[in-house]
Amino acid sequence: MTDALTLEQRIAMSAGATMWTTVGYADAEIPSLAMADGPMGIASGRVDERDISLLTPCPTALGASWDVELNGRVGALVGGEAIRIGVDMVLAPNVNLARSPLAGRAFEYYSEEPLLAGILGAAWATGLQSTGTASVAKHLVCNDSETDRDRMNAVVDEATLREIYLLPFEHCAQAGVGGMLTAYNRLNGQWCAEHHHVITTIVKGEWAFPGVMMSDWFGTHSTVATLSAGLDLEMPGPARFLGFKAAEAVAQGHVSEARITDAATRIARAAARFKDNKNAPIIGKAAEDLLVEAASAGFVLLRNQDNLLPLIPGRDRHIAIIGPNAAAPCYQGGTFAKIAVSPGASPPLDAILARFAPHGRIDYEPGVDPQPRLPSMPTRPARDLGDGYVSGMTVDYYDGQDADARRTASETRDTNSLVWFTGVHDDMATLNKAARIVASGVFEADQDGDHSFYLGATGPVVLRVDGQDVLAQKEAIPSSDVMGKLKSGDARSTTIALKAGRSVNIEIEFCYDPARVHGLWYGIRRPDTPEAMLKRAVDLATQADAVILMVGETSDASVESKDRSHTRLADEQIALIDAVTAANPRTAIIANVGHAFDTAWEDKAAALMIAWYPGEGFGEAIAQVLAGDREPGGRMPVSIARRDEDYPALSLKPDADGNLTYAEGRRVGYRGMADPRHTLGAGFGYADITIVAAQLLPDGGDGLRRITVTVENRSDRAGSDVVQIYRREPELALVAFAKLHMQAGERRDVVIDVLQRRLQYWRHGWRDIAAPRLFVGRSAADIAFDLALPVSESVA
Repeated sequence: MTDALTLEQRIAMSAGATMWTTVGYADAEIPSLAMADGPMGIASGRVDERDISLLTPCPTALGASWDVELNGRVGALVGGEAIRIGVDMVLAPNVNLARSPLAGRAFEYYSEEPLLAGILGAAWATGLQSTGTASVAKHLVCNDSETDRDRMNAVVDEATLREIYLLPFEHCAQAGVGGMLTAYNRLNGQWCAEHHHVITTIVKGEWAFPGVMMSDWFGTHSTVATLSAGLDLEMPGPARFLGFKAAEAVAQGHVSEARITDAATRIARAAARFKDNKNAPIIGKAAEDLLVEAASAGFVLLRNQDNLLPLIPGRDRHIAIIGPNAAAPCYQGGTFAKIAVSPGASPPLDAILARFAPHGRIDYEPGVDPQPRLPSMPTRPARDLGDGYVSGMTVDYYDGQDADARRTASETRDTNSLVWFTGVHDDMATLNKAARIVASGVFEADQDGDHSFYLGATGPVVLRVDGQDVLAQKEAIPSSDVMGKLKSGDARSTTIALKAGRSVNIEIEFCYDPARVHGLWYGIRRPDTPEAMLKRAVDLATQADAVILMVGETSDASVESKDRSHTRLADEQIALIDAVTAANPRTAIIANVGHAFDTAWEDKAAALMIAWYPGEGFGEAIAQVLAGDREPGGRMPVSIARRDEDYPALSLKPDADGNLTYAEGRRVGYRGMADPRHTLGAGFGYADITIVAAQLLPDGGDGLRRITVTVENRSDRAGSDVVQIYRREPELALVAFAKLHMQAGERRDVVIDVLQRRLQYWRHGWRDIAAPRLFVGRSAADIAFDLALPVSESVA
């Protein structure tokens, strides 16, 4: 495929052409490929709130579905969005593991269980690629945390690496993903982009993976070591270490021509496979319905005392909706893969009102203010640019930092965070020289009190209110530290007392030096009145027949480059839970959280349901599930400990030498917990579904062990459940599962295959477990049947 190319052209292909594209040669019929970030949809390459795309549930929510077929359809939906936007390769799925509940991007991980993550991630990738769009599995490997991720060294033994952290990538390789993206961190002393053992020995060698091995953005550190390790593509472009920068290394014999040809061939093969033959099967109303179905399939019901749920419309004449996440839900996390959500997405409050209001009285109180790290900027533009915006900030771009610099462009931005990349935003911000950006708007206070103003940037910046400097960051940021500053999103703040009805002029002036990327962020937090808000919520709870209490996180609670410091909800929300449940025990708590978290308060409520980050279908899905129109179909994809110290891995801070040791080995999550509060697979729906029999079938000699499981739905409504099969040795581990959708009164026999590989462990090669026992049940703790499986130990 690359025979027509010169050596120089093949070398050039090993680095991206731009921030989001590869090098292509039309005369050789090798097209350039366009990429975009995932995994919850198609993220704007411009990181722009105006680039709206469908927002699916987060991978943890999809992991909670335990539904292979559903994940495939969601992948196909994202593939259709990629086609609409003009994207050929999507950087997803993220098949790292939720090793610790403190991981900043845990919401992007399917599970703490590698088999579940691998099977569902591969299903999603298969669905995506059915549309003609490439899937790039990430981040290879052990990028399971954010603290110092671009410097830390994950120390992992070989058995744990292969059995746990590489397993999801192996499933993706078997599914034929178009590529894999290497992680920022080091693994056992070597940068992941330079890790010959992983990239070449295992992925390209043992797995015979034919796809593209590419770096994460700015994740390369060398030329010779990177190419020699087997990396094919450095992203983004223009080249930093590979591409034309590798010509000298090839000329001097440090990198072979064969290695260059292999890299170019893999990229050309991907271009031939994924540039054309597009097919978007899920669009329009079908797409909207799928987003609601997928959200509800991930809702995990963990407690339902006296069958409080579903709240049959009309049964409870007065329902109170309380909590900040009802009106200000967290649809997604706050990474660079954040999706601009359609303004038509219905928040839970609106959808619940629409479903229940015709049948009785519905009242709402937030109880506490949402507390995002960075609040919104509720302003109107300083100037009308004729673009139809009535809210936002006027952003002016200048060709220098001096006061007399020429204004080169203007736009209105209705967001609190602006990001510019070289080669992407050159029509607005020219980042290859020192220049200035000014954002301005008008803010009108709607209540008396101290208003908090927030400001952050990747360079010197000042915020002025009515012409007076009130907040500034004076220090310049070295170009090498700009990305770190941007990812951290740290902001300064100050308070200003304002009277209701007063309008003030806001001006933010940002001066920057040359760099590949820059950012500016700001916001205003209105005065809090916590005592009055809590009292109104408690008074409402006291009067109501039942309470829907929606608590959780804000959209910037889970971010890149930062891990969490604890597993608790905000103190104000715990106080709200305590007060509301004391006032009305008939309270159903909906937790809008994207990871394992502390639920020590759960026994105070009648019901607890975890919604995760459910995407833009959240509102309709939660309204339908609360009303009983749909089942809460989820089961736990992660475990929840009774105490933080019970997690096998909690702290994600590397030691003084930069080492993060995976000391728990294979005993990740539920595997290493003696008595979790909620274990892997826990949860139930409204239907009463029971496992009534399990039988091991004779060995067919095909490398599979087959188990027939008999399941009954003993209720008068349709429902779903997950049959789960575990082994005990050398530690508790999931080996197979099946998601079942059953009609009322249905009895069904289902045959579940257990691969022989699931009954092996690594010790200088794959070895069979001697006489393993298999356990069939509805979770890692709810075991119905114990099956003996005689197997003699041998080297596979």
